[in-house]
Amino acid sequence: MYQYTAFDIDFIQSRAAQYRNQLERNLAGRLSDDDFRPLRLQNGWYIQRHAPMLRVAVPYGELSSAQVRVLGKIARDFDRGYAHMTTRQNVQYNWIPLDKSADVMDQLASVHMHGIQTSGNCIRNITSDELAGIAVDEIADPRPFCEILRQWSTLHPEFAYLPRKFKIAVTGARNDRAATAWHDIGLHLLRNAQGDLGFKVLVGGGMGRTPVIASTIRAFLPWDQIINYIEAVVRVYNRWGRRDNMYKARIKILVKAEGQRFTDEVEAEYQDILSVDGAPHTISQQELERVSASFIAPQVAAQAEPSTPFESTPDYARWLQQNVAPHKNPALRAVTLSLKRLGQAPGDATADQLDLAADLADAFSAGEIRVTHDQNLLLPWVPAEQLAQLYAAAKQAGFARANIRLLSDMIACPGGDFCALANARSIPIAAAITERYQDLDELFDLGEIDLHISGCINSCGHHHSGHIGILGVDKDGKEWYQVSLGGSDGSDLSGAPMAGKVVGPSFGAIEIPGVIEAVLDVYRSQRSGNETFIATFRRIGMDAFKLAANGARLPQPEDAEHVLQHATAYARDAQEA
Repeated sequence: MYQYTAFDIDFIQSRAAQYRNQLERNLAGRLSDDDFRPLRLQNGWYIQRHAPMLRVAVPYGELSSAQVRVLGKIARDFDRGYAHMTTRQNVQYNWIPLDKSADVMDQLASVHMHGIQTSGNCIRNITSDELAGIAVDEIADPRPFCEILRQWSTLHPEFAYLPRKFKIAVTGARNDRAATAWHDIGLHLLRNAQGDLGFKVLVGGGMGRTPVIASTIRAFLPWDQIINYIEAVVRVYNRWGRRDNMYKARIKILVKAEGQRFTDEVEAEYQDILSVDGAPHTISQQELERVSASFIAPQVAAQAEPSTPFESTPDYARWLQQNVAPHKNPALRAVTLSLKRLGQAPGDATADQLDLAADLADAFSAGEIRVTHDQNLLLPWVPAEQLAQLYAAAKQAGFARANIRLLSDMIACPGGDFCALANARSIPIAAAITERYQDLDELFDLGEIDLHISGCINSCGHHHSGHIGILGVDKDGKEWYQVSLGGSDGSDLSGAPMAGKVVGPSFGAIEIPGVIEAVLDVYRSQRSGNETFIATFRRIGMDAFKLAANGARLPQPEDAEHVLQHATAYARDAQEA
């Protein structure tokens, strides 16, 4: 993983010291809350429904075991004992008192971490594929480019106050596991007919109130020009993006409204950067090699064949199938640690679980672990011969549930239990569905299904891209939920990226498990052979699913009881806080 320079380390530590000074002045009354607000937001500190929330940056998802242990220590010493993994490969805390926030920043800085630009109208954390640098379908490692973009964009004075937040995702693989089409800028590394390396550039993707799939504005851009070109894109957005209406301020609205005119203006700006400015951000081969050399692959002694446990079991076979991915080094594997379990919100990890994950990283993955787009953790350097031992250790630690890419491996935002923007709670809905679908035999029979849940239209749970999406809405002060079908993030599993279609009027919370069950019953009855849910949906269309979903409006009493129990428990926790 990336080895930070002395400059990086000094910068993060000085930033933490600067924040402490700002906080002390605010607490002493010498810096008003209004003046302090943009300063704390620049460091990832929000004020949410019940308490401050901290968002910690995890560039392109990579963490060392030492960093994971500090994240666990923060959860234990300053929060309520857990942290939350997000779809943008960040880590969030929901209960840290603001007067302790500088102490937390010092803890993060001790392991080269921070919350810089995880908030605000700026270029946010650069994300990538969790298999970056190790994927068998990789054309080129995207991580050096992610790091170069991170260094260029951090505290960029021209782009500190954009019309709205700005998100970039980069992939170097044929299979887009980074959901690039749903980002403000999506970058695909590829080679042209001559074998030259470059990028396909997509612009204008996003979810929220208006889901839009990004448009390709450059089919091939030489790799060394990527910063110059992104600067052109962001300049045009900064110049023409709407600032009068925050709901229409994202670049997707500008791209959709202007079409070819937007692309033409970007190209004109880019040509000016090349000819007038002298292409100041052209990446030299020497610079690429310098940054690439900072990603040091561990020296792992391993054999190509996986070990067999003393008693091979169906559970172990399923775990190998669902949680273990091939590696570009045939002697290694990438192993996903599931954070989707009964009694715990999707993406949450307790302090003890973080410590256990760090232990597994040290024992089996050269001390490295990654946060995935699907809110799990991944060990990227596992010797194949140690898979059985890892399985035993992960099972004891509670990470070995073989549900990756299955229905219970759902994405969910924190929702109304924590977020001040949410219209409805996500966690009780996720809990009710998880409780209903505990049988691994049934999950395997259903096959690979993306279920995404958002508590509001801001779409932090990516409901638009779910094969099944659930969106919390507010009706007269009460919580209701829209269900959509047929969404896709653009991966090979899902096919071309697209937004799901709503099946009809909203449902009450107690109806949702029954609605999901009715939709899946249609799939079971209509699928052909081993056809996946999304393939069946695209073949037969919406009508049969819509009819079944709307026919399931009478709640099952046991489902009602489960949902209300979870909702009551979370409400009680919030009140006690």
